[in-house]
Amino acid sequence: MINMENTTISIPVDAAIAQAYTKSSEEEQIKIQFLLALRMRELLDKPPMSLSQLMDEIGTKAEARGLTSEILEDLLNDE
Repeated sequence: MINMENTTISIPVDAAIAQAYTKSSEEEQIKIQFLLALRMRELLDKPPMSLSQLMDEIGTKAEARGLTSEILEDLLNDE
């Protein structure tokens, strides 16, 4: 369980995220803070990964979820 005695840090986010967070209820903000803390702990407890390793992992997960090179190319050409 995460210790809920907190220290505040600042993390840059885009304006839409900041606005949505600000407009959410106090209860929702607490949930978001808790989930972010859990995810950050998970990320920081892992050994650091190189950009190449991270990209390989993302690619493997995308393929496992059905993303093919053809689908990716279509998605990129839609923009």
